[in-house]
Amino acid sequence: MSPRTVSFATLGCRLNQADSQQLQTVLESRGFRTVPLGEPADMVVVNTCTVTARAEFSDRQAIRRAARVSPRARLVVTGCWAQTSPEDVARLREVDLVVGNADKHRLPDLLDGLVGERVHVSDIARARTLDVAPLARVNGRSRAFLKIQDGCQHRCAFCIVPFARGRSRSLEPKVARDQARLLVEAGHPEIVLTGVDMGHYGADLVPRATLAALVREVAEVPGLRWVRLSSLLPAYFTPELLEVVTGSPVVAPHFHIPLQSGSDRILKAMRRPYNVEMYRRLIERLATAIPQLGLGADLITGFPGESGREFDETVALVDGLPFSYLHVFPYSARKGTEAAGIADTVDEPTIARRARVLRELGRRKNVKFRARMVGSIQEVLVLETRERATGRLTGLTGNYVEVRFEGSDALTGRLARVRVTDAERERTLGELATE
Repeated sequence: MSPRTVSFATLGCRLNQADSQQLQTVLESRGFRTVPLGEPADMVVVNTCTVTARAEFSDRQAIRRAARVSPRARLVVTGCWAQTSPEDVARLREVDLVVGNADKHRLPDLLDGLVGERVHVSDIARARTLDVAPLARVNGRSRAFLKIQDGCQHRCAFCIVPFARGRSRSLEPKVARDQARLLVEAGHPEIVLTGVDMGHYGADLVPRATLAALVREVAEVPGLRWVRLSSLLPAYFTPELLEVVTGSPVVAPHFHIPLQSGSDRILKAMRRPYNVEMYRRLIERLATAIPQLGLGADLITGFPGESGREFDETVALVDGLPFSYLHVFPYSARKGTEAAGIADTVDEPTIARRARVLRELGRRKNVKFRARMVGSIQEVLVLETRERATGRLTGLTGNYVEVRFEGSDALTGRLARVRVTDAERERTLGELATE
């Protein structure tokens, strides 16, 4: 009898990718075989996002697409939308089972009960520990995601995530180190540390731990080429963490540091735990210490009350800092958040126009950043997918640039040296270095 098959549709952040990775490992240990999302499967797991209204639209699209590809499959919906709006998810006719974030670890045991209760969503606010799944090499994945923290202690005015993820919870340092070692031994030269509020790592543990100490220890795992940090607020860059990330050759020279706005008044209204000057000083220090720094940021346009002058402040700040890419989000009200009750809203055409301005600025900065790499030799991790139009391999640099180049399938999942030859508007080209 052939094993049951499962496929995964993962939307949203890297934390969801880490959760899907864990679910894949657990289900495979129960006899499932993972197949690509585009192939029919016996079960499809859709791991959802709810950070914006657009995200929920994408969730619905993914659910319907999965049902079309696998019409006879058991369709399981989990993730943040399942946690915050389980009734809405359960009303979709394609959905067989709804599993909240607090119950993801129970999924294998819930599968046999699909004829009974369809919705399993516990109170995420009661979660106190971080569930651990045994990790192994993830089929078809070059990079591995290691979730070291979940939940958030902040209550930003626009954000629904604390209601979807609960309070901050950390993985014990020894467990995190062991998981990193197992992933490297299984053939992953890069590990991405993920969390919702990752800089808060260790504050809930006894004895307390720190992100800086954990990064230092993970970087010492034999065989690991890159340890990459996911999104991290500027206030969490302590002197100890700065020393580690600027001094270790194993820490990837790439950071994603959310900004959201370049106006102190708007940052205060958003309840962000930093101001413009703090942000600027941090970026300047990182850029000075790391010459080829890859730097990304999140930005929100049209937060309630944002004036034209305050938007111009954001544009000026972004233009003056060495970003290599931007993630720009038009503001959308999320039910249950503080900002949803603010009456001084910005009209949608203005929000859209401001988003276009920042996205175009981001494109120009990205091209300029990649153009400076032309002629250099970069060590890249060869990813599992080829460029669809040309069949070229894709290699990811330490500073988070995808380089397209010709090469054999034998390079997939391995490190390669590539000379960057061109930086086009939408892609970077290279060739295998021979010397």
